[in-house]
Amino acid sequence: MHREYLAMNDLQRALRAIVFWAVLAAAGGALAQPAPAPAPGFFPNSAKGGRLYQEKCASCHGKDLRGTPQGPPQIHVYYVPNHHGDAAYQIAVRNGVRQHHWRFGDMPPVPGLTPEDVGHIIAFVRREQKKAGLDMNAAMRH
Repeated sequence: MHREYLAMNDLQRALRAIVFWAVLAAAGGALAQPAPAPAPGFFPNSAKGGRLYQEKCASCHGKDLRGTPQGPPQIHVYYVPNHHGDAAYQIAVRNGVRQHHWRFGDMPPVPGLTPEDVGHIIAFVRREQKKAGLDMNAAMRH
């Protein structure tokens, strides 16, 4: 009986290991996808980004980038480049993002924006972050 118990535990451990590695492999494939990026030679335009932000982002993140009951502020140290770099914005727009700093729920993907559009929006957000006095080189510590 004791051997059967040990054998069953070994089987359970083996199955758990298989599931763990399968999930890890699947996640690794998703995580390994390169972030979307604007075409070579792209030059961001913060004014165009401001218009796109108002059209696609302001309803959740606030017209003044200070957040709403639906989404977090972009004028916050969490969103400076050393914590949420430009690639994080590109990925969030393309794929959506799971809730991780705030309790607003998951952010869905934003359809209809190209990597260039997102590059313009990022330029606008970064400009506004600087104007608000955020330390753009701040390193986050959790």
